[in-house]
Amino acid sequence: MKYPIAIEPGSDTQAWGVVVPDLPGCYSAADDGIDQAIENAKEAIEAWIETAMDSGEPIPKPGDIASHQNDPGLKGWIWAIAEINPAVLDETAERINITLPRRVLKRLDDRARAAGESRSGFIAHLAMTS
Repeated sequence: MKYPIAIEPGSDTQAWGVVVPDLPGCYSAADDGIDQAIENAKEAIEAWIETAMDSGEPIPKPGDIASHQNDPGLKGWIWAIAEINPAVLDETAERINITLPRRVLKRLDDRARAAGESRSGFIAHLAMTS
């Protein structure tokens, strides 16, 4: 997935600002130049998508730069593309093999049972809420 980003040039006293027009409220900044601004934007986009997915919100498709360049609030900004790994949106279940000491596995199973969840569901819940 390739999201257009608008980058406000920074200076010695001001950070580089980044806005992702297709994702409302998604923004980022960087102190060390345009390359860091793009990398930070990728992290912000992934976090925005994760949050939206966790709350059941739709994920807007990326637009194109030309459709955003006429925004007067972004006049004079630098345009770039932040490429996001599509696996961020992949909800496909995948079987994994993990190794845990039996005492840890028993504790995990006890907590999962108390929460009314399967072992896998409980592990996923822990990962998503940490």
